[in-house]
Amino acid sequence: MSIPLLASSATAQTPVKGGTLIYLEQQAHTNLYPPAGGFYPNGGVLNQITDKLTYQNPKTLEIEPWIAESWTVNADATEFTFKIRPGVTFSDGTPLDAAAVAKNFDTYGLGNKELKHPVSEVITNYKGSQVVDPLTVKFFFSKPSVGFLQGTSVIGSGLVSLKTLSLPFEALGDATKIIGSGPFVVASEVLGRELTMTARKDYAWGPKTLEHQGRALLDGIKYIVTAEDSVRIGALLAGQAQVIRQVQAYDEKQVQSKGFIIYAAPTRGINNSISFRPDNLLVSDVKVRRALLHATNTKEIVSTLFSANYPQAKSIIASTAQGYVDNSAKLAYDPALAAKLLDEAGWTVGPRGLRQKDGKELVLTAYESLPQPQNKETLQLVAQQWAKVGVKLNVLAGDAGSRVADNLDPAKTPVSPGMVGRADPDVIRSQYYPTTRNVLLQKGGVSAKVQNFSDDKLNTLLEDIAAATDPVKRLALVGEVQAYVIDQGYAIPIFEEPQAFAASPRVKGFTFEAVGRPSFYSTWIAQK
Repeated sequence: MSIPLLASSATAQTPVKGGTLIYLEQQAHTNLYPPAGGFYPNGGVLNQITDKLTYQNPKTLEIEPWIAESWTVNADATEFTFKIRPGVTFSDGTPLDAAAVAKNFDTYGLGNKELKHPVSEVITNYKGSQVVDPLTVKFFFSKPSVGFLQGTSVIGSGLVSLKTLSLPFEALGDATKIIGSGPFVVASEVLGRELTMTARKDYAWGPKTLEHQGRALLDGIKYIVTAEDSVRIGALLAGQAQVIRQVQAYDEKQVQSKGFIIYAAPTRGINNSISFRPDNLLVSDVKVRRALLHATNTKEIVSTLFSANYPQAKSIIASTAQGYVDNSAKLAYDPALAAKLLDEAGWTVGPRGLRQKDGKELVLTAYESLPQPQNKETLQLVAQQWAKVGVKLNVLAGDAGSRVADNLDPAKTPVSPGMVGRADPDVIRSQYYPTTRNVLLQKGGVSAKVQNFSDDKLNTLLEDIAAATDPVKRLALVGEVQAYVIDQGYAIPIFEEPQAFAASPRVKGFTFEAVGRPSFYSTWIAQK
């Protein structure tokens, strides 16, 4: 049984209260400052211990009340006013009131240089907050910030106590320091190995549209970092764990044949893609980038390495994303066209079978991305495909330090894999804009290594998406930027990446937020 959309195995059975769920995670969490929650191991922790101002319904994608009971937005989306639910407290007993909400978003919207808290990628044009009364807070923006309302629902906007916000960024890798208002509380942690959560007994403020209300049904959750895929699968099948994350496509049949359930929750954002860094002279020519796009057989990649839970990409964003446009005609595998474009760009086949120009061979480098499913195998298959048109791609593992440093240097890594999950058109800005993820490595971003590359047209489109108050115009801009990124050969979308989990059939009420992070609030374990 495979569940590709909102996953829930709830039945007519009466939920059982109590018990500890054993959850195996492929990678250890890193920093748990909420805006760093985009890394899925981080989000899997934060989603249990923090609440959000609003709730994005995973079925409808509508924004619904949660910690905010109601809100108003002015006509040009520069002022947002929220009424806060009374009686909510953080697990240290301090109130989650308008002042706490204001402090959270002032930190996420402006950053804190002294404590090294970075600005959240989901908040743009933020000016500041005003506490109107103990349960009313108002936010102000210098320009329209249409994505802010949805941004209050995401993992990166989890609400934490003033004590947590007073700590320096480097202290927030310790989960016991993250004081939220969520249904679970971190009881203990062995950093990098395991983490124990217990249910908060007085929790009484889950989203009102959920069937389950009150405290979590489980007594606790034990997270254990288990890097080896085979060990996670073996533990699940042996009954030593109830839920595991990052099930590889090749293990799905084995899991299902034993009566276990695969959950493939959609991430609804930027597809699993290869991006180019045009500041690197080898890929600065659009003809070279477009040639490599047409030299990539994404159908072969998906059919060779993945399952039906990983649909072949037809644009830079998922088919489940808002504003999606089918661009598959622009993404056709056409090695003859690829060879023609490389010839036109002056790259001719040399004696070693490699394209060369001005005495240089067309040899590119990419680092594998560990969080992404079978990324090493994906890049190696891409390398085989590009070799057919005379281009070499070196796929490096590297240690974490060199990966991070070299990925910020377009001279060293002209090719980079990546994806981003978010159920809002602003996800495109998050991926490509210079001051956010800046995957193309433009000037003005986090990398000081970029010499020249900047695309004003792309950046204007991204700014317009963030500011467009007319929803029809906003989605039209989303369509325009999808076509533009592909026409410029900036990215090669490969597949729509789910978050793949497997669970015991005894696990009931297991759900996900809108972009695939697990929620154990309504989860319970049926008797054998």
